[in-house]
Amino acid sequence: MEIWQIVGLALIVTVLGVVLKQIRPEIALQLSILAGASIFILVISKIRVIVDLLQTLADQANISSYYLLIILKIVGVAYLAEFGAQICRDAGESALATKIELAAKVGVILIAIPIIVAITESLVRLVP
Repeated sequence: MEIWQIVGLALIVTVLGVVLKQIRPEIALQLSILAGASIFILVISKIRVIVDLLQTLADQANISSYYLLIILKIVGVAYLAEFGAQICRDAGESALATKIELAAKVGVILIAIPIIVAITESLVRLVP
């Protein structure tokens, strides 16, 4: 699905949501969540192309696939947290959205520890 189709879907759902919000707010929220999840699923199919390209570049630069996997996990955590936080904000739960973002930040640091250790070890070897 192309970006214009995704934007079109989002605009249609937005208009429907505004109308439904006045009549049945709970259905408007469910429609919004369904549309968001559908768009997320459509975008996921494109990610494979990006991962393959990054793998090729990592191979050419002699970068371990282990580090590439860590970076992809970090990006995945960031995108999922943003998606979840936006759903919470749409539902009027901004405090919960903030907690999701905090948890994602802690998760990113935890996932990044091997890269931080590798950089630190490299710096220690450079300093006499």
